[in-house]
Amino acid sequence: MPALRRRKPPLKLHLQVGSRAVRAPTETQLRRWASAALRSPGEITVRIVGTAEGRRLNCRYRGENHATNVLSFPYAPSRGAIHGDIVLCAPVIAREARHQDKTLEAHYAHLTVHAVLHLQGYRHARRSEAERMEALEKKVLTKLGYPDPYEASG
Repeated sequence: MPALRRRKPPLKLHLQVGSRAVRAPTETQLRRWASAALRSPGEITVRIVGTAEGRRLNCRYRGENHATNVLSFPYAPSRGAIHGDIVLCAPVIAREARHQDKTLEAHYAHLTVHAVLHLQGYRHARRSEAERMEALEKKVLTKLGYPDPYEASG
């Protein structure tokens, strides 16, 4: 008897591009990555930003005066559905991908999966939380055909 495949929960994805990033992911890519990490139905807005907007948002919401690669803003679940915003800072992600010798696509995929897990309540403040979250990220990314994002490249 063939194994039953779990149906992917429905995802309503909204894409906003607030940066003239040359190589931002497509809506199709973002939907694929987010859906792979989603365990419940969801409505997610993904905004691709430049350095200035990334810095402003990171300063306002995290108190850090620099642009960061990804920010997640979860909202209270409604009828079991996940709702939230994800901000991806294109220049930071591109720089990190180069420095870490990763493809830009793989790095965007990792950060999208990471952010979707945050929207679902996963955290990495404590070591045990980080290990659990990283294991799940690796599992999702492997299913998507990407390498382990935590493995040192060389």
